[in-house]
Order: sequence, then structure tokens, then C-alpha cells
Amino acid sequence: QVQLVESGGGLVQAGDSLRVSCAASGRTFNGYTMGWFRQAPGKEREFVAAITWNGGRTYYADSVKGRFTISRDNAKNTVDLQMNSLKPEDTAVYYCACRSGLSSNIRREYEYWGQGTQVTVSS
Repeated sequence: QVQLVESGGGLVQAGDSLRVSCAASGRTFNGYTMGWFRQAPGKEREFVAAITWNGGRTYYADSVKGRFTISRDNAKNTVDLQMNSLKPEDTAVYYCACRSGLSSNIRREYEYWGQGTQVTVSS
């Protein structure tokens, strides 16, 4: 079992930056691909970013590429999502997730999930 706890969400204005973090506990963290997903009201949960177990490769949704950066610290069992140039359409609950396989943008392939943290971007 892996437990994931997100933090760092909040209310910001368009153009601002925000960093959300995810702390993992339980099984060995550095063996897992980590991902961030988000879900806006009335919409499906969608892929945002993923990072391989050693941080060697990162993947992003087209909608956030160039604005968001995913990173991880295996010594601290944390994964962060730095969000710059935020837009109102980035408003959503952001979820941290992990899987034991290769990086993926498919929600159902992730085994463990956090409870989410709300990010609201005002115009």
C-alpha cells in the first residue's frame, strides 16, 4: 500500500504561479511512476503530468506543456507540480497518483491516489 497526501492548493489570479506537493508513505516510493491528474467540475479526471521512477523522463498534457513542471525527490518521498502562468481553465482538484509500471497518461493504470487539493484560478 502507498498513501499519498497532496498539499499546496489555493486561490490565485490568472498569470500567477503555484506549487502543489504530494507526500508518499508506505511502500518504496522510488519504484513508482508518479503522476498528476486534475478534475474540473462536471468534467472527467484528466492527465496532467507524469515522471519516471528515477526522474529521468517527464510527460505532460499538451494543455500544460511549457507552463507546468513535475519533479520528485526520492529521498523525501515527494513529488511536486510547479504551475506557472496559470489560467482560469486550470481550475480543478489536483490529484497525485502512482503506479508500479512505466509512465502512463491513462487514469485506470494508476494504482494509488491521494484525496486531491483544490486549485482555483480567478480571471
